[in-house]
Amino acid sequence: MLKKILVLTLTATALAGTTLPGAQAASFSDVQSGNYAIEPTHTQVLFSLLHFGFTPYVGLFSNASGTLKLDTAHPAASRLQVTVPVNSVQTTSDKLTAELQQADWFDAAHYPTATFTSSKITPDGKGGATITGTFTLHGITKPLTLHATYVGSGVNPMDKAYTVGFQATGVIKRSDYGVNKYVPVVGDDVTLTLAGAFEKQP
Repeated sequence: MLKKILVLTLTATALAGTTLPGAQAASFSDVQSGNYAIEPTHTQVLFSLLHFGFTPYVGLFSNASGTLKLDTAHPAASRLQVTVPVNSVQTTSDKLTAELQQADWFDAAHYPTATFTSSKITPDGKGGATITGTFTLHGITKPLTLHATYVGSGVNPMDKAYTVGFQATGVIKRSDYGVNKYVPVVGDDVTLTLAGAFEKQP
């Protein structure tokens, strides 16, 4: 089940907008450039869609992976790639969780991942950016634009890794990707929220 608007949210901590001890909401220009990787144990992808017009229904993907090539001096040269294993989907209903992996929904056996790959990044001069790229789900690839905001950076006090986070949002319709069961009584528009941390690589 998925909701109105697909929103990808990339943050430096598991709690969006929270700055842990040792982390800093420093100016984006002070962030260390370099190659980063998603830290999967603190990355969660939430999805929400309107359920029969009554309430948003929320679920979760986990174990995301991906890379961020970050150039703070020339942000337009940065690049982002995120991959989410579809079979990691979880909901508050065991029956629904199993159903979502089946052919009528995500068909995880045939389409095991969902992926976003950037092609162009346009900075706004304030640490945010418009990220243009492609999103692949259920074997279908379509353009997707994300609107990103820098959240914070610093040394993670737990694993001592230098970490940077962003929040980004974008919009899709699930029917565009062939995931159209129960449309329109179950919402076609999806909100997807990714809370994740990017750790700098040696």
